Amino acid sequence: MPVAVPLLPMTIAHGLHVADRPLAVMIGNFDGVHRGHQAMVERTLAAARERGLGAAALTFEPHPRELFAAATAPARITPLREKLRLLTELGLDHIHVARFTRAFAALTPEAFVDQMLVKTLRARWLMVGADFCFGAKRAGTVARLRSLANERGIELEVLDDVLEGAERISSSVVRTALDAGDLVRARILLGRPFQISGRVVHGQKLGRTLGFPTANIHLKYNRPPVFGIFAVRVHGAGATPLDAVASLGFRPTVTRERRASLEVFIFDFQGNLYDRRLDIEFVAKLRDEETYDGLDALKAAIARDCTNALAVLRPDAARPMAGTLSSTAALGAASAPTTLASPHATQGPDASHG
Repeated sequence: MPVAVPLLPMTIAHGLHVADRPLAVMIGNFDGVHRGHQAMVERTLAAARERGLGAAALTFEPHPRELFAAATAPARITPLREKLRLLTELGLDHIHVARFTRAFAALTPEAFVDQMLVKTLRARWLMVGADFCFGAKRAGTVARLRSLANERGIELEVLDDVLEGAERISSSVVRTALDAGDLVRARILLGRPFQISGRVVHGQKLGRTLGFPTANIHLKYNRPPVFGIFAVRVHGAGATPLDAVASLGFRPTVTRERRASLEVFIFDFQGNLYDRRLDIEFVAKLRDEETYDGLDALKAAIARDCTNALAVLRPDAARPMAGTLSSTAALGAASAPTTLASPHATQGPDASHG
């Protein structure tokens, strides 16, 4: 019979902040918070209810490979802020973010269990994946964790693989789908559309001169898991999601700076979005990023991208063949209710889809 657990505010803790009650704890990086992670949350919530415990996640920041091999570390599917939001929405009571430093990485398996799981998190039940390793030089295996947990009166469960077809769902598999531009498969693996969230910041404002004012979304990390031109939907700019076309890349036509940029041109929108936080839902990849001979060629490419994005986002609307109209005409005729936002509109700054 499940034990009643008092409802307490959800907490996010760092460092050695001691939990306010005994916990059922799932452990992992949880990048992407994909369907495998969601199954882990579901089981952790059930175990917590059955035992009268709080339900918690222990995660690490930064990703261990970002500390030891930054150049080859995997691209993040979800930055920390987004990961915490998703885990919170799934119903956990407590999320503990352990700062992954060289000192933390040097902890022995025994020290990790005693300092983090027993003393800090007051763990009474644990869940990990079958490939979980911990402690200095990844010496701690699932078998070792089971032994240490048993000695300390802690239950341990290992999550069965969550499959899509015959393939185990993992963050690596999600990254592979995103890298290939397969947003449909990524959506299936994640259990939701892939999105990037960020605040609208000022840029070069080149897009206004081209007739495509864009919202420039601040990216916390310079290695996003996708690159190219995309049909997207924007959440947070209006009462309902807005259709748009987005460029995510290094803008080779207009700059040599190797800083990734996410720029979004929203159809049928005029307004000031600076400092607003937007969620960009990626619907379909249109093409890879390309370099053009000049701004006229770039402008023509953006017009084609707008036409092709509308074909994806509004498939039932009348539209011309891609590339047959000027930028203004392509947007104006692509869909009866669609109008080109004024070049002076203040969606945001820079609009180079280069």
